[in-house]
Amino acid sequence: MDVLSDAIAAMRTGRPHSGRRDKYAPWGMRIEDSEGAGFHVVLRGSAWLLPSTGEPVALAAGDVVFLAHGRGYALTSGPDVEPEVIRFQPDAPPPPPPLRDAVSDTVLLCGAYWLDRSRAHPLLTELPEVVHLPARVGAHRSLRATVELLGAELEEPQPGSDIIVSSLLDTLLLYILRAWWQGEARADRHPTGWAAALADPAVTAALRAIHAAPDHPWTVEELGAHGGLSRAAFARRFTTLVGRPPLAYLTWWRMTTAGRLLRADDTPLRTIAERTGYTSEFAFAKAFKRQYGVAPGQYRRQAS
Repeated sequence: MDVLSDAIAAMRTGRPHSGRRDKYAPWGMRIEDSEGAGFHVVLRGSAWLLPSTGEPVALAAGDVVFLAHGRGYALTSGPDVEPEVIRFQPDAPPPPPPLRDAVSDTVLLCGAYWLDRSRAHPLLTELPEVVHLPARVGAHRSLRATVELLGAELEEPQPGSDIIVSSLLDTLLLYILRAWWQGEARADRHPTGWAAALADPAVTAALRAIHAAPDHPWTVEELGAHGGLSRAAFARRFTTLVGRPPLAYLTWWRMTTAGRLLRADDTPLRTIAERTGYTSEFAFAKAFKRQYGVAPGQYRRQAS
């Protein structure tokens, strides 16, 4: 699995949810702080996004916004409209489809992903409060195609729509994040950080190696060889861009993987230790407690 997919898998819990919203001006909805990461697509009409901090953002048809950090915000027909409070409920049933004879001013595709923020991947924590992808001709074609498919499934559910919508929501999240990071890399606004790291071939090669085989006894020299760099040059570049040394990131990712495995099922601790590069259950438990503050067994019980 690649780095971006791994980062999402490490944080995602439960199933995402979404729905089509037909709005008639004046309208407004406020989403309070939550563990969810919300997204909105303006399928028709226009809207205003009012983040918890910063200036209002005008949204036009085709615009996509993603709010990764769970801070409250409002979405309205105008910057001065008083919004109605809506609570984020990951298990809430989808809203009913719109009436056929009703013509709304604005049509939105709204949804959220349920995230475990207790050990958030820095790839996501570096995102701004609002990721805004304006509609531009020829831009983000794969993202636009996914939005169209998702909108069609939600407007007219068919047999198999539940699985299709769930898969499209996963795809949508990846396309949103990919589009933003690619845009940041092209604009060269971030000389360091994960946008720069994912644009660097040598660092990306090492990250892929770590994520593909966290159980391997990696050395800095071996990781540097994946990107064609000497040990010293690779260590400097990796640390500058990622924010921590290569082996420190390896340990962090191993423990993040271990936490996910402990939450997922009752896989024996010895097996989890082997999958995360530890030769003994004792060494694994010691490293795990150093990172999480509790023993693996206690962590599993608390997560169940």
